[in-house]
Amino acid sequence: MALVAGSAAQAQKLVVAHRGASGYLPEHTLEAKAMAHAMGAHYIEQDVVMTRDDQLIVLHDITLDRTTDVAERFMGRAREDGKYYAIDFTLDEIRTLQVREAVRNDNGLESVIYKNRFPLDKSRFRINTLAEEIELIQGLNKSTGRDVGIYPEVKSPSFHRREGKDLSSALVAMLKDYGYTSREHKVFLQTFDFNELKIIHDEVMPAAGVDIKLVQLISDSEDFAWMKDDSGMATIAVYADGIGPDKSMIIATDTPVGRVASSDLVDLAHSHGMEVHPYTFRLDPGQVPGYAKDFEELLQLFYVEVGVDGVFTDFPDRAVRFLNSRGI
Repeated sequence: MALVAGSAAQAQKLVVAHRGASGYLPEHTLEAKAMAHAMGAHYIEQDVVMTRDDQLIVLHDITLDRTTDVAERFMGRAREDGKYYAIDFTLDEIRTLQVREAVRNDNGLESVIYKNRFPLDKSRFRINTLAEEIELIQGLNKSTGRDVGIYPEVKSPSFHRREGKDLSSALVAMLKDYGYTSREHKVFLQTFDFNELKIIHDEVMPAAGVDIKLVQLISDSEDFAWMKDDSGMATIAVYADGIGPDKSMIIATDTPVGRVASSDLVDLAHSHGMEVHPYTFRLDPGQVPGYAKDFEELLQLFYVEVGVDGVFTDFPDRAVRFLNSRGI
């Protein structure tokens, strides 16, 4: 299997393609990842879950309902909660599904979440394996001469463990197979689960002979409240090289226009030697917070004024263009 090129310590501001160029093509499809690569993203994200036959696939949810036609193709295979879980299907079965733009279900009626994105049920897309995606990105790196990194997430690890699956070990083993073994390689491994982060740091990576950068994802919920002060950051820094907070934790969504002030989250993380990569930056109607007049001002506030090290965005071309226009 291919080896990845080494890279120096990160100094540039990063653009992480959130589920690929998902503002333009259905999320996590190979087409969206190829587009993100062509748009100049520095890293491309992969959410990783496991199938019944232990295959690693790239899918944001542990369920298939939101982005595929699983309910039409496999009637009767839902669990008691009415949802179709990827872990209940083999890879061959998942290969038969058609991927579409994300939809929400309101009382049995489906509606598209982002109305200006790729139209529903047009063209054909499928769920891909993590191996296929890594090979695509590494292949494009070779053919273009670029060095685009990967940014996989261990998705719902506690759920997988309850189902008898060690997702973290399988994922780290695959990264090793494809040459991502050291902190010099262009890979960040992320998870929301702090206990899993410790397991990866203390057990999984040493057992595999791997030492790659880890990122603690953080949401604005009570479960993560302890991480927001100096003591919490110090604890995270024992295991992680960075944090990935919801951007509303840095600048509150309801901040009045003209009174923008950031929290001390970024400074705290930096003081403990960690990078900060907030999520998710979108320019769909209603997705740019009211305190910014447009998407570019939003990027200015975070990249320049607040000083984050990178952002997750569905529109990587716009973030790349912003950084290039300012020589950042």
